[in-house]
Amino acid sequence: MKRFISQLIILIVICFLASCGTIQEKPAVKSGPVINKPANFNHIKKALYSQYNEWQGVRYQRGGLSRRGVDCSGFVHITYKSKLGMHLPRTTHLQSRIGKEIRKEDLRAGDLIFFRTGPASNHVGIYLENNKFLHASQKKGVIISRLDHVYWKANYWKSIRI
Repeated sequence: MKRFISQLIILIVICFLASCGTIQEKPAVKSGPVINKPANFNHIKKALYSQYNEWQGVRYQRGGLSRRGVDCSGFVHITYKSKLGMHLPRTTHLQSRIGKEIRKEDLRAGDLIFFRTGPASNHVGIYLENNKFLHASQKKGVIISRLDHVYWKANYWKSIRI
């Protein structure tokens, strides 16, 4: 019996660690401001930098949704809800399936940026400006990184505009 329980716990941990947010949920219900109107981009940038100031350095925690720890898709989910008044799905997988795919060259503040970081894992961040994006890094917590950094450049997957 103990062996069965141990194996069950290991299986649960492996499933949980498979990627940054893999729990299935219902599609997003949009509300709040329309992101793709050019007049909103300054407002969006200010809101995103405000979020960064509040969350800077919060450690990464897979499945986390608080200042005690947050993962990449959770941070995007919280940021969109609290700063932009929009409900996005909780997981990277579902976040990557909403909105309209755009070219990397067309990125604007508030667009989602996705990366393939492993065979079964993805990462998501929010574009700010000038090749910079906001995200929850596994090593450094909530930070601003550059898209032209060798790691992010090599693992870029796609961009989505909500």
